[in-house]
Amino acid sequence: QVQLVESGGGLVLPGGSLRLSCSASITTFRMYHMGWYRQAPGNQREPVATIDSGGKTNYVDSVKGRFTISRDNAKNTVYLQMNSLKPEDTAAYYCRASRPSMGHSYWGQGTQVTVSS
Repeated sequence: QVQLVESGGGLVLPGGSLRLSCSASITTFRMYHMGWYRQAPGNQREPVATIDSGGKTNYVDSVKGRFTISRDNAKNTVYLQMNSLKPEDTAAYYCRASRPSMGHSYWGQGTQVTVSS
């Protein structure tokens, strides 16, 4: 059974940084598109950053220049480096692994990020 385990969330001051990690128990990890999504209370879950199997990245406009998504296929892990954090970045952050050609989509349990003074 596929498991995605996120870590690295927490409470941080505005302007601070956090690094989220998502470890995946997928033997063919390198073939999966990976993404970070977030959901704030009362809002829909939204994509924050994605990285495909070839390493191409995409970001929502609100985090461009502040967040960086990366992957380490040798460690079956995807990261989200978050800098210059703002209160509006406060949300539960979820990791997703997908392989559209196989109809696969998996989610982690989420990790809370709170940006507050």
